[in-house]
Amino acid sequence: MPPSSSEQHAGDGRRDGTVEPGTSDDASQGHGVPAGHRHADHGDHAAPGDHADHGDHGDHAAMFRDRFWLTLVLAVPVVIWAPMIQEWFGYQAPTFPGSDLLAPVLGTVIFLYGGKPFLTSGLQEAKDRAPGMMLLIAMAITVAYVASMATALGWFDQEVWWELALLIAIMLLGHWVEMRAIGQARGALAALAELLPDEAERLTDDGETERVAVADLEVGDVVLVRPGARVPADGVIAVGSADVDESMITGESNPVTRSDGDRVVAATVVADASLRIEVTATGDDTTLAGIERMVADAQSSRSRTQVLADRAAALLFYVAVAAAAVTALVWSLLGEPGFALDRSVTVLVIACPHALGLAIPLVTSISTSKSARSGILVKDRLALERMRRVDAVLFDKTGTLTRGEHAVADLAVADGVTQDELLALAGAVEADSEHPLAQAIHRDASERVEHLPAAQGFTSMTGRGVQAEVDGATVAVGGPALLREWDLSVPEELAEATSAWRERGAAVLHVVRDGEVIGALSLADEVREVSRAAVEQLHGAGVRVVMITGDAQQVADAVADELDIDETFAEVLPEDKAAKVAELQGRGLTVAMVGDGVNDAPALASADVGIAIGAGTDVAIESAGIVLASDDPRGVVAIRTLSDATYRKMVQNLWWAAGYNIAAIPLAAGVLAPVGFVLPMALGAALMSASTVIVALNAQLLRRVTLRAET
Repeated sequence: MPPSSSEQHAGDGRRDGTVEPGTSDDASQGHGVPAGHRHADHGDHAAPGDHADHGDHGDHAAMFRDRFWLTLVLAVPVVIWAPMIQEWFGYQAPTFPGSDLLAPVLGTVIFLYGGKPFLTSGLQEAKDRAPGMMLLIAMAITVAYVASMATALGWFDQEVWWELALLIAIMLLGHWVEMRAIGQARGALAALAELLPDEAERLTDDGETERVAVADLEVGDVVLVRPGARVPADGVIAVGSADVDESMITGESNPVTRSDGDRVVAATVVADASLRIEVTATGDDTTLAGIERMVADAQSSRSRTQVLADRAAALLFYVAVAAAAVTALVWSLLGEPGFALDRSVTVLVIACPHALGLAIPLVTSISTSKSARSGILVKDRLALERMRRVDAVLFDKTGTLTRGEHAVADLAVADGVTQDELLALAGAVEADSEHPLAQAIHRDASERVEHLPAAQGFTSMTGRGVQAEVDGATVAVGGPALLREWDLSVPEELAEATSAWRERGAAVLHVVRDGEVIGALSLADEVREVSRAAVEQLHGAGVRVVMITGDAQQVADAVADELDIDETFAEVLPEDKAAKVAELQGRGLTVAMVGDGVNDAPALASADVGIAIGAGTDVAIESAGIVLASDDPRGVVAIRTLSDATYRKMVQNLWWAAGYNIAAIPLAAGVLAPVGFVLPMALGAALMSASTVIVALNAQLLRRVTLRAET
């Protein structure tokens, strides 16, 4: 068969839709916490947001839950016996020996036990010279406790035991809710690891099976995976063929047929038949471990919005301290020292940048875990953040917009010959050939023709084509070299079609029966049906679609016309792809580059957003900021959708958190006291915690965003 350039099989690498493990050295990297939301490690009493020890948020949630309930129980009698509460509600609490010590004793227990996470974390922030919300809370409850204890000892006249008790209880409740929210977001990702089976059926030398722990599997072992079971480790199918559910890796709901020689990924589900799989990777080297590391890296990387939140949270500490000091000074000068203390503590409480510190990390946790479950692996949060601003997407053609393998695109027949007859003869002759074009013809013929005749005496004519005996006739399939050698001419009814095919850059093969040309086949790199949908959706979002390829201009133009692509770069050498990215950027465009090969790596790295599609190669993955586990280009649209939704939630949370403080601090300082409105300290604490809960709930709405892979 003629080995002309137009007939070469493009992209002969197998597209198996899996992801190679990431290269992070530490599989347990932290999740990343902004400076304004980082706390010290205090063992089993670690404060919320502390990721230095990679502690489990479920444990933190349980700790705050337990402290909240005990503190609440202790706070009830403090509130009931509080003189101010009795006066407000017009009742008289019973007295008994020591009842006057009830508030100081229980208040001290609440301060030391319920307030411990805030006190220890605040102290650590002070030592680290990174003041934040925990130091503000610690200062507030310490001032309230010291003032109340001084009053109990007769040294002062401002008792706020009941406010202190409710303040700590509400703070613990807010942190409990926060830890649960973050824990759920982390848990969505951690659940991937739980998909691995505990045991595997390993084949022994005598062909029997033995049950072993998955941790005991080694590279080279052969395991039996029965229908409905999960693959225990990454491997290659040694024997068998089955539909495999890879949704937990790619986000695609439809099972994919896998057979001998195909790769399979740990934790995917074998649907309808048994497979014997040779293990190629275990433990931290598996795709699943790579995904976990990749997402952990994304959660530890910092976005511009996160930096803004960090600065705002740090600034708010100084604003709160200054506001509290001014409040204390002004009310003291007005002859209200007790009121000055109450207002100052309320300012410190209400100004805690808790919601501000939670605004970005929680959105990040939810978006990265959600995207991982949808086959979108975010390595760099900055790339995800930039994606919403992308106005040009540059697609590599082969293996991205096209399948990377030839298929029969068209056929033409001479008078008296049917298309099915032509396909049957060509498919029969090509059955024994290993050439990619031959396999494409045989595959298409097998699908379209009910019964292929048998071919005898197969002969390969190097550089010209192949021939065989089919139903008593000598049938040959080949290109121009075959026609020249046999001195054959193309019938007039075929000439126009074959000329048009060549202009489009397609491979053209002729079918000859008993010395007569009876038809021709056009073969081209098959365009993915989903590529058309991806281009349409990007156009709908106002994004310019550009294609780059090393193929001839006519080949690129044919694909561009079929997909309605705005611009093409053809005949581009691998080393020049990055220059084309720079050319687009020079026009003022924000460019996302989508590719899957080694020669795409420089372009992926130089683009504003690099997207490795269909797992690609290790080099491409390392050069990209985002990796699509499947080879569906509609994933690019899903990334943009996720980017828009994530940024929108971040901005909403930042505005709510910052806006709340802007409005609340003056009220806490008592600016409306002259008109009779005073914001109670406990209500201030409740509002502060409420703002945190609102931010957390708003972030949870991100789970409702529908990505392409989920539809």
